[in-house]
Amino acid sequence: MHRDILKIIEAGLTAADPVKAVKSALKLEGSKLVIGGREYDVGRGVKVLGFGKASATMALAVEELLSDYIVGGAVIVPKGLKPPTLNKVKVLYGSHPIPDEDTLNSTKELLKLRSGDEGDTYVVLISGGGSALFELPIEPISLEDLKVLTSQLLKCGADIKEINTVRKHISMVKGGRLAELLYPSKVISLVLSDVVGDPIEFIASGPTAPDTTTYEDAIAVLRRYGIWDTVPKSVREVLLRGLKGELKETPKPGDKTFDKVLNYIVASNYISLKSMELTAKELGYNTLVITSMMEGEAREVGRFVASIIKNIKRYDEPVKKPAAVLFGGETTVTVRGRGVGGRNQELALSVAISIAGLDDVVFASIGSDGVDGVSPAAGAVVDGGTVTEGRRLGLDPYEALNNNDSYTYLSKLKSAIITGPTGTNVNDLAVALIR
Repeated sequence: MHRDILKIIEAGLTAADPVKAVKSALKLEGSKLVIGGREYDVGRGVKVLGFGKASATMALAVEELLSDYIVGGAVIVPKGLKPPTLNKVKVLYGSHPIPDEDTLNSTKELLKLRSGDEGDTYVVLISGGGSALFELPIEPISLEDLKVLTSQLLKCGADIKEINTVRKHISMVKGGRLAELLYPSKVISLVLSDVVGDPIEFIASGPTAPDTTTYEDAIAVLRRYGIWDTVPKSVREVLLRGLKGELKETPKPGDKTFDKVLNYIVASNYISLKSMELTAKELGYNTLVITSMMEGEAREVGRFVASIIKNIKRYDEPVKKPAAVLFGGETTVTVRGRGVGGRNQELALSVAISIAGLDDVVFASIGSDGVDGVSPAAGAVVDGGTVTEGRRLGLDPYEALNNNDSYTYLSKLKSAIITGPTGTNVNDLAVALIR
């Protein structure tokens, strides 16, 4: 069952392969680029811009398809990621999940490719991690202030939509503002979704998408999570100036900027889950995709997932054994301890506690980007013996959970899943097997 669950997880990663995803969306007919029912004449050439964990791999697919028409390009990827060799597109580096000086410098270099020429065509490659890798904060927000804000947002328990609502309103490039900078050129944005439900305006903070949120919404997020008074003063200054109308709002739906923009999703969590389901069927399991929109505090979601596992074990409902139930989305962790872990490992450890003692039950969850929180793992695989084995080694699962130290616990049991950066990101992939 452990081997099976890893095969199923791998199928989800394969389905999110950026090269396959881009090539399935783009077609070249003569000098016409065809996508989403639209045609673009690329005879004058195209410029490629990108940012995110998958942007370099997406650029490889674009190069293979449009090599003769590419007249310049740059993508920003995380440090430590080994990108493919690109011939026409320059690879730049930034820091993830906390922006650094390289992030800002790479963003400035990428923006040198903008022309403001109505005849130009840009292919923009957007994927998870883009919010941290592509950034220029509005003055007087400094890099240090940006780091502090980002760290606070990631630890406060806010979901990605709330986090990106704030990010969009302290940035010169997010929330449709890249589209503004490129206008009136034509923009084709290929999006690899890492946000639950695939809302384009929140993926990488929607740099080429209309923004439905406001400065008021951003302030409300910071107040909701009790960090308004502790975020850097410069952040409060920018948001309050925006609230008063002293700073321009992000471009909204209906803005002329977006008359020249096509945003197109090429890969998503749901697509990966359906591929995982097919593999599970091939392995002999009765399957059910529960949701691709799993959200909530990881440890609480873990209890709910475990309740489904136990119901199948006892009643053969909502699917008969041998069963494979699949979940996708992205949980959150409110950091209270000082341990090493991530949302997928915290989810898995919570499930392990709730299914302790059950035979023939296995659960796994990973971040599809290969990175889970502040740990070197992508996620973890657990079963009914995870708690018992941990106690035999002198480990307390409750203490690990409360100290946000799931990686320490699970790695000592050799239960952590280590993939390294995968070069893609379509949220988290989870599966439970029950016999």
